[in-house]
Amino acid sequence: MKKRILVVEDDQALARVLTDNLTYSGFEVEAVDGGDGVLAAARRFGPDLVLLDVMLPGTNGFELCGLIRAGGRTPVIMLTARDQKADKLRGLEAGADDYITKPFDFDELKARLHALLRRARHGVATMRLGGVVVDFQNLRARGSGGEIHLTRREFDLLFYLAERRGLIVHRSELLREIWGYPTEPTTRAVDYAIKRLRSKLEIDPHNPRYITTVHGDGYSLTFDEPGP
Repeated sequence: MKKRILVVEDDQALARVLTDNLTYSGFEVEAVDGGDGVLAAARRFGPDLVLLDVMLPGTNGFELCGLIRAGGRTPVIMLTARDQKADKLRGLEAGADDYITKPFDFDELKARLHALLRRARHGVATMRLGGVVVDFQNLRARGSGGEIHLTRREFDLLFYLAERRGLIVHRSELLREIWGYPTEPTTRAVDYAIKRLRSKLEIDPHNPRYITTVHGDGYSLTFDEPGP
């Protein structure tokens, strides 16, 4: 069954571009331009995820995000031309799961969509790597020394590997699913990201116990138990 995306955007040209590209990417899409139509569309359409513009006529995106999240756990990505930290914090406090600033690359947006939709499924909620507990639902990681800062992409990468616990996941798959590359480019982005995760989560990053390299071009994740 196709995943349903509700696009809330008053810029008709951008709404059409998003609708066409998401439809081409295999999603079922409905677009509204804001106002009372958003909540009515959410109830009728039953989206798996909402792309929500901040600057809307009438009720703004921050308020709408709070109303959408009050009705359930539908993931929300906020879209905005602003790049102010205060706006990002306000969006996250309103219940947004992610925040992307215009102009944005569609492949990056699509990768974030897929990552959020994966987390929204019934899967790994938390996991323990020795003394570190990773909470995917709240995007938090904590060790004996306190909070561990992970970027959004690091959470996405870790979650993707955790869902495939003990399996070999090749670099090309990670570049496609997490970075959004349609073909495998010449880049060591995955290797650098894995190195950063090991430095933050492993006791001995040079001899990793949990995030291991397999056959040179694949990675495998194991963890001690599902949660704390």
